[in-house]
Amino acid sequence: MSALAPAKVNLFLHVGPLAADGYHPLSSLVAFADVGDVVTVSRGDRLSLAVTGPFGAALAREGDNLILRALRALGDAAGIGEPRLAVTLDKRLPIAAGLGGGSSDAAAALRLADRALSLGMDEAALAEVSRVIGADGPMCLRARTAWAEGIGDVLTDAPEMPGLPVLLVNPGVPSPTGAVYRAYDAGGAGQADRPPDPAIWKLPEVVSWLARQRNDLQAPAIGLQPEIGRALDALGESEGLMLARMSGSGATVFGVFGSLDEARDAGTRLRSQYPGWWLSSCILGAGNGNA
Repeated sequence: MSALAPAKVNLFLHVGPLAADGYHPLSSLVAFADVGDVVTVSRGDRLSLAVTGPFGAALAREGDNLILRALRALGDAAGIGEPRLAVTLDKRLPIAAGLGGGSSDAAAALRLADRALSLGMDEAALAEVSRVIGADGPMCLRARTAWAEGIGDVLTDAPEMPGLPVLLVNPGVPSPTGAVYRAYDAGGAGQADRPPDPAIWKLPEVVSWLARQRNDLQAPAIGLQPEIGRALDALGESEGLMLARMSGSGATVFGVFGSLDEARDAGTRLRSQYPGWWLSSCILGAGNGNA
């Protein structure tokens, strides 16, 4: 059994000050792409993980991948011990890219394992297991457009969201989440305010509404990795661009276009100018279901 582990994009990200529990409150509108990693699960003699794909080498020496952690937690929750599954991860998304790749991989593995082992767990039960992944676990398990609040664990579906034609651009530099948050804290935190919904959930109006929001981690991430700012500037020169912003804690930035053809044309131009960058045109949020 195989499934797409879709890239997660924060269309905006409002972050509050560090709380006593060590977490930052946040408010975000999260959408999932029709591109991502691919996870394959089959029965085996023991629990194992093989990593392939263009970004697989970066995970080759990782001893406790989130997928393995999630599947062990699933076995404990189901009372079956460590599940005997052979998992293959085709790693197509960059590492430390602000696209929720590791969490999405683990969430896809949970859904597949539940089916492969005929456990019959519902979404609520799987979501509880997914918390072992971190705050993104339940969000990535749902893999549908949602408002995310609290520490990212308070989720409300946003079914009105239109599909957004997008170009994802990663300049090939890591942007570790912890370092970005520390830089954000040092600069003085803002507020995790949730804006009122767009008056009209259509492409032009939604993009105009998004332009009035912000990603509070963008400036500190660029301060640590100026190449992120360079990617935003390069994206900003694209014909048909409606909005450019960083996703999550970086380093991936995204541009919203009027059509997927315009996003693809921009990708062709940037690929010729910056051959070392990772680029992918896609649709964000279409169908509001598992991508």
